[in-house]
Amino acid sequence: RGTAKWLSCVQMLLPLSQLINALHTLKNSATASIQTLNRDLISEHNSHLREPHVSLRDLGLSEIRASQLDELVSRLLPAPRPIEPLAVPSVWRTSHISSDSFFHNKHVWVQSRGFKTLRSKPRRTESGLAGSAKSDPYTPSFIKGLLQKEKGPEVQSLDQIVKQTNVPDNQQEAFRTGFSEGFMRSQAYTQRTQDFLRRTRLLLLVLLLIGIFALSRSPFLSVRFRTTSGLDLAVDPVQMKNVTFDHVKGVEEAKNELQDVVEFLKNPEKFTVLGGKLPKGILLVGPPGTGKTLLARAVAGEAEVPFYYASGSEFDEMFVGIGASRIRNLFREAKANAPCVIFIDELDSVGGKRIESPMHPYSRQTINQLLAEMDGFKPNEGVIVIGATNFAEALDNALIRPGRFDMQVTVPHPDVKGRTEILNWYLSKIKVDPAVDAEIIARGTVGFSGAELENLVNQAALKAAVDEKEMVTMKDLEFAKDKILMGPERRSVEIDKKNKTITAYHESGHAIVAYFTKDAMPINKATIMPRGPTLGHVSLLPENDRWSETRAQLLAQMDVSMGGRVAEELIFGDEYITTGASSDFDGATKIAKMMVTRFGMSDKLGVMTYSDVSKQSPETQAAIEQEVRVLLKDSYDRAKSILKKYSEEHKKLADALLRYETLDAKEIQMVLEGKSLEH
Repeated sequence: RGTAKWLSCVQMLLPLSQLINALHTLKNSATASIQTLNRDLISEHNSHLREPHVSLRDLGLSEIRASQLDELVSRLLPAPRPIEPLAVPSVWRTSHISSDSFFHNKHVWVQSRGFKTLRSKPRRTESGLAGSAKSDPYTPSFIKGLLQKEKGPEVQSLDQIVKQTNVPDNQQEAFRTGFSEGFMRSQAYTQRTQDFLRRTRLLLLVLLLIGIFALSRSPFLSVRFRTTSGLDLAVDPVQMKNVTFDHVKGVEEAKNELQDVVEFLKNPEKFTVLGGKLPKGILLVGPPGTGKTLLARAVAGEAEVPFYYASGSEFDEMFVGIGASRIRNLFREAKANAPCVIFIDELDSVGGKRIESPMHPYSRQTINQLLAEMDGFKPNEGVIVIGATNFAEALDNALIRPGRFDMQVTVPHPDVKGRTEILNWYLSKIKVDPAVDAEIIARGTVGFSGAELENLVNQAALKAAVDEKEMVTMKDLEFAKDKILMGPERRSVEIDKKNKTITAYHESGHAIVAYFTKDAMPINKATIMPRGPTLGHVSLLPENDRWSETRAQLLAQMDVSMGGRVAEELIFGDEYITTGASSDFDGATKIAKMMVTRFGMSDKLGVMTYSDVSKQSPETQAAIEQEVRVLLKDSYDRAKSILKKYSEEHKKLADALLRYETLDAKEIQMVLEGKSLEH
């Protein structure tokens, strides 16, 4: 019996391994089913997981009773523990998943994650959007509200809204008022928003158009727009009806030469009858500000023909061929309106000498086109080209040959007569004192151009306006002249009495030598008012423009220059001479060197010029230096002799300068004659 019992136990234990394997298989199958259920939102509408059909016969447990099987399962599987609340929050939570069979009802521990993971979209079920919104724990609340919102009946009037919202009778009027105010405010806000958007769109459109236009003007981004600008378009002529030769002063010779051009433009048959041809090009050469542009405008104004103006820099572009294209278009327009005048200012910018340069291999195209237009294969009739330049040496030789610019007119600085005419012309445009003498100002403005004389008159008018005068006086014109020549007054400079006294005797020394030297220029004014880099100044006024100077005049200029240092030496002694005579010595030394090396006024060296002294022999250089020393020493001695002789007049003039600071020619004469000055 014991043996039989043991055998039965063995028979019962043998299939236990199979039973355990079967249970593990069922466990894995149940876990997979649970994962499938977690992916589905609504389990009752999916196909139910069917319970695996495993019979006890297949497992070899047919002889085991049901009670024994329940006991065996309870031993193999752990009993569910009661859920107790944790004192400390745990990262694990208990998930109860209920199924229809025993095999799927288990206790599963699922980790509670602190982040959300991506999941597949939930399937739509028959319950619609509401069911999906309820089953999805990760859908935002406001989306759930939109999904779960039930569409009510559309309202057509305010009364329907009142009825639908069940507003009490005593609050319906307030409800209607508040609703209306809110509606009107929302309408106003919407209108403001639309206006703002409309203005923003308009502003963006304008900025876009401006940006496109700026890009079109950029030479780096758009060649097409750049090449169609400026002179590539139709060139409009300028009518110079208000400018004639009467407006041009001080250049009578240039006006006379250009008069023939005016006659040709007015009556071309007069010249063509005899077979003569007028020069095709006229080149105006002269310093800046002498009136070259004004002359060209006067030619067009006198002839009453179209006037085409262009600057040489307008043809100078970075793109190849643009300068030549503009030359062609300019002459095409001019030929269509012949007879006419083309004026090219600053001609050296476009007509400079042609060179072979690897940096600018196409730089010659513009001047080549200009040469061909002026005198090429096609005749150029009725078009007068006037060019102006300050640097005629830089022009190409092919441009100034006969047939192109074959007539050269020099426009120099005006002489004293021309300066007087220019000053009278500009003084006629302002309020001037009748006592103003333009000739005196003209005599003291040697080398001034017409533009500088215009500036002088303007500066005088500004000074009179600052001083609140009713008209411009002679003192204002003198002030403007000194300001241009020597710089503005430095009244803020504080000079002590000793230095001021030295300056007064220094300047009066120049004046005394100039006054009592026969061939010296007349004195115009003496002042000890600091101007520019100088502490004082004595201006000499030539009676007329000097085209040439004599030996006596050159020696007199040297004597006047030496008068300042001699006066300091005689009054204050050798120990107290100052550096104020440095500029005087520079001028005197320059005159002496020119007398010896250029003018042939040295008895020892003879009538011979020495252009470069450094290239001469040492003996010749020593001889030149010795002759210059002799001239300067003799001049110094002559100035000392004059100041010793007229020491009383020297002291009177110095005292007058210390008292009045500035004295004109008439006042200096009165002081030297012993007369008192009344101011």
